[in-house]
Amino acid sequence: MKKVCFLFFCLLCSISLFAKGKREMRAVWIATVKNIDWPSSATLTSLEQQQEIVSMLDRFQRLKINAIFLQVRPCSDSFYSSELEPLSMYLTGAQGLPLDSYYDPLQFVIEEAHKRCIEVHAWMNPYRVAMTTDTTTLHPEHLYFKKPYLFVEYGGKLYFDPAYDETREFLNKVVADVVMRYDVDAIHFDDYFYPYRVANKDFPDQKSFAQNPRGFLPVQKDDWRRNNVNLVIAELQQTIKSLKPWVEFGISPFGVWRNSDKDPNGSQTKAGMTNYDDLYADILKWLQEGSIDYVVPQLYWEIGKKNADYAVLIDWWNRNACDKNLYIGLFASGLGVNKSSAWHNGNELVRQMCMNEQFDNVQGVAFYSAAPFLKNPKGLLDSLTNNFYQHWAMPPISTSLVEKFDAIAPKNIRVQRNKEQLLLVWDDEDTATPTVYYVVYAFKRGTDFDIENPKNIICFTAKNSIDIMSINSLKGEFMFGVTAVNRYKKESKLLLLENKSFHF
Repeated sequence: MKKVCFLFFCLLCSISLFAKGKREMRAVWIATVKNIDWPSSATLTSLEQQQEIVSMLDRFQRLKINAIFLQVRPCSDSFYSSELEPLSMYLTGAQGLPLDSYYDPLQFVIEEAHKRCIEVHAWMNPYRVAMTTDTTTLHPEHLYFKKPYLFVEYGGKLYFDPAYDETREFLNKVVADVVMRYDVDAIHFDDYFYPYRVANKDFPDQKSFAQNPRGFLPVQKDDWRRNNVNLVIAELQQTIKSLKPWVEFGISPFGVWRNSDKDPNGSQTKAGMTNYDDLYADILKWLQEGSIDYVVPQLYWEIGKKNADYAVLIDWWNRNACDKNLYIGLFASGLGVNKSSAWHNGNELVRQMCMNEQFDNVQGVAFYSAAPFLKNPKGLLDSLTNNFYQHWAMPPISTSLVEKFDAIAPKNIRVQRNKEQLLLVWDDEDTATPTVYYVVYAFKRGTDFDIENPKNIICFTAKNSIDIMSINSLKGEFMFGVTAVNRYKKESKLLLLENKSFHF
């Protein structure tokens, strides 16, 4: 009986998914540290790296994924051309070593992703410098050798000390460099602020605290550490928006802000670690003050877990989103691998995505990481294709936007025959906010021209034409229309090909 009820529940939630409309975040993290996702090896040639990421993006496009969180700064290094930090060792095997055949990995991914109408969120680690304390792994021109006082060793790794003004200034400079030179859709940080605690070892910032306590007393050192992070988060939001106001700033925190036994505003959990008390990341403050545009809590525990129940946590985040965009981080890598029976014996992600539909503030999900999408663990890809992602979805508009920044509709829609192709063609309107991509609709003859129903979306395209004859999903008589989407994710009014229909 329980199985029947669960299947019925999933059926209802998949139906309600489409009733919510066509805006939904469908993101995948692409981890580059330790070659987790891409490139699969630091020994790949430039061409092999490009082929690997293109294949990955093709698969995402087929699954109707609309965003990637690409790790471009895993360890105070770069997956892009930079004068501030060396090229990552995860690209070439040694930090600063040039690629065998030059290309700019971030620029390449942006171009290929945007061709497929997939957003690129540049994922950075703010403080981690090296996964080891062996400084010979760092390039001789690394900032570590120029300003060693900014860095500390902790838990067998190297980190920036977040307390220094120069640390914040440098991080702002790195972010500004990427935002200015690359057409990224967002800057993205995950849960690594102050590092995860090491048993019986305190983070070694005694010197920086003594030098710059900023009015905090020794008994308030935890508050001082949180203030260090609060300062840089607020500054980064200003840096990003001053350069490109459409670029979003998002955080993917550890799944628990605080336990309720420490704070009545916390969740009914007993997590052994929290953002506030251990990572010194007061994510709730950032949401309340508008220092970030979206939040993706990493809810990597199963429904019913004793100390950190997914059901409890999604309810807490839903109630504490503070009118900012809320997406849920899901642990796709746990399917069939995690020793918990909930993960190993069934598709826990399907249960979680069904549960998500109960919460009005949840606007989508992000999957960690990309590796499972190259396989099909526990039928995850089948579930997405056949149930959750049957229709196309546009990423949600940021609630941080105050201005309208309306999109302008394309013009002069027409049909042209080109050999064996029958092309639907239109022209772009020249505006101050350029078109990023187009949405092509097909409306069954005799029905309303409803652009809010995702069932009517045929495709997204970065080009100003599509081949009507290549559409094999339609049966019956249809009319076509096109809208334009600008950098602020705003969609224009519909441009309809009037008085002309096509039979399929």
